[in-house]
Amino acid sequence: MAGLIKREDIDEVRTRTDLKEIVDAYVTLKSAGIGSYKGLCPFHDERSPSFHVRPQMGYFHCFGCQESGDVISFIQKMDHISFSEAVEKLAGRISYELRYEDGGTGPRREDIGRRQRLLDAHKIAGEFFREQLLTPAGATGRTFLSERGFDREAAERFGVGFAPQGWETLLKYLTGKGFTQEELKLTGMFSEGNRGIYDRFRGRLMWPIRDIAGDTVGFGARKLFDDDQGPKYLNTPETTLYKKSQVLYGIDLAKRSIAAKRQLVVVEGYTDVMACHLAGVQTAVATCGTAFGTDHIKIARRLLSDDGTGGEVVFTFDGDAAGQKAALKAFDEDQRFVAQTFVAVEASGADPCELRQHKGDEAVHALIRSRRPLFEFAIRSTLAKFDLSTVEGRVSGLRESAPVVAAIRDGSTRMGYSQELAGWLGLADPNEVLRAVKSAERKLHSQPDAKGHRHGQSQHQGQSSQGQGQRQAYEQSHRVVGQQDGHQQGQSGQGSFGSAATNSESEAAGSQEARPTFTRPDPRDPQSRMEREALEVVLQHPGLLSAGNWQHFSATEFVIPAYRAIQLGIALAGESAVASSQWLEAVRANVPVELESLVAELALSPLPATREDTLMRYCRDILRRLFELQITRLKEERLGALQRMDPAVDPENYQLLQRELMELETARRQLRGDG
Repeated sequence: MAGLIKREDIDEVRTRTDLKEIVDAYVTLKSAGIGSYKGLCPFHDERSPSFHVRPQMGYFHCFGCQESGDVISFIQKMDHISFSEAVEKLAGRISYELRYEDGGTGPRREDIGRRQRLLDAHKIAGEFFREQLLTPAGATGRTFLSERGFDREAAERFGVGFAPQGWETLLKYLTGKGFTQEELKLTGMFSEGNRGIYDRFRGRLMWPIRDIAGDTVGFGARKLFDDDQGPKYLNTPETTLYKKSQVLYGIDLAKRSIAAKRQLVVVEGYTDVMACHLAGVQTAVATCGTAFGTDHIKIARRLLSDDGTGGEVVFTFDGDAAGQKAALKAFDEDQRFVAQTFVAVEASGADPCELRQHKGDEAVHALIRSRRPLFEFAIRSTLAKFDLSTVEGRVSGLRESAPVVAAIRDGSTRMGYSQELAGWLGLADPNEVLRAVKSAERKLHSQPDAKGHRHGQSQHQGQSSQGQGQRQAYEQSHRVVGQQDGHQQGQSGQGSFGSAATNSESEAAGSQEARPTFTRPDPRDPQSRMEREALEVVLQHPGLLSAGNWQHFSATEFVIPAYRAIQLGIALAGESAVASSQWLEAVRANVPVELESLVAELALSPLPATREDTLMRYCRDILRRLFELQITRLKEERLGALQRMDPAVDPENYQLLQRELMELETARRQLRGDG
């Protein structure tokens, strides 16, 4: 089992990885000044680029939606993976072997290399299949797509291809690309007989099945020819890459829309996913030869940020008996969701592909809008088996549906559907339903399930919260880099104002109440603008500051609370962190958490300079203005004190103030003289 990744390895991966190269795979970047790039933000819709990347600092920031972070957080957000998964992915990309705390282990170097070889084989095979679709042999496949309303552009968008009918066509192609038969055996794209391996997929239309990061890990194949004795659909078997219970077709294309719209639509087939996306329902995915299960729920949770704030999951099923059975199977899994779960069933039995083909895009949207709560669907499907116009039918209906209502874990929802059930049965006394549900609930809780757990116990929720707690602890333990020894990792906001850590629980509790709140500085205020420009220079070019500059900067009294806290964070990070590649992370680790985004914003704000010499001059001028403003403020304070003082009464302090004024004036002239 993997333990926590060693912090020094995380730092090494972060340092060795080129942020611009990673971002380039998702965003088209253009130069935005010296060492800076910008493009359209991948985290929100915009027409003018406000997403900035500064590779030398290893940070990105969007001035529109305020998203910011380093290369690890970028991969986390784009691929919707955990902190550890992001680090491991980046480490694999540069062939860096990670070490783990507490004797834990991660993927071995040889395993990383083998996995990459398998991914490469799938990528090349996908390209091969796409090319074959355009050949004369692929005409049957093109006809299949065309008859269902999919043109060449649609096929290219979803990577659809064609596997030739030969037994060794793909085998010869991949071995010609340098893959060994031992490697190809592990891909799942080949079967093995007495004479060796041969193509598993022959004469079939091919859909690449990709993981959430966009890597092809398997294929789904639909037969096209009558002489094919195989099943209608044939998928990649279980491999080290492909686990059917952990993949969702279309997730790579849908993930951003799912996260943005807080909606996940689950359909039944590859063509249904294509139809939904082309119709504008871009949150659609499909399972691959298996029911929607626990591992799929984990993916959905991650994308929906499943925290009870309004996300929804919509299952679409055929209107036949098999479709209803699939919907009721989903009912068993629904308890694992906090997101509201719905079912959309087309009365005619048409699937999304058929709806789009015969009735157009709007019909697909109408199907999704017709969704009903999954609880309601499950109860009504149960009642539909009985003739509710008879007493016997109503009694049987209540007897069968009461356990369905009793299985609803949320008490308020269970009570609500108990009352609904009374209305659907036409019962004047709802207490009759409540008693039946209560009785079914007692029976349900008294019977252990197949795993020995009693129904109604929140063992899954306990496991989920435990896993989430591990993940939070894991990510917190690695988000602070560059703190002084003795600081606890993961508490980036604590100690930011110079106070020592408290020893009593009451003081710790009180510190939350006493924690300062920050308003966004007003850019129109001259003082605010001056302090902001100075912080931009110090954060972006700390190496320009001499030892004397650092002393002046630390002594400067910042007036704006947010900027004052960041100034203190810079001081706590220390001059020793300036030469480190983790300079910005060290500063962020020492400011209150609500100011971390502002630090990234200051660090990535474009400076008004297009050449190195003008940049140097600008930075010196800004610092000189800041220091001179501080000197002017101190002079005014000393002059005021001098005017209020009687030299006859306190000659010693009077002379002291005069000397300080002379020293301040000397410092001011020196600033103007040498910058």
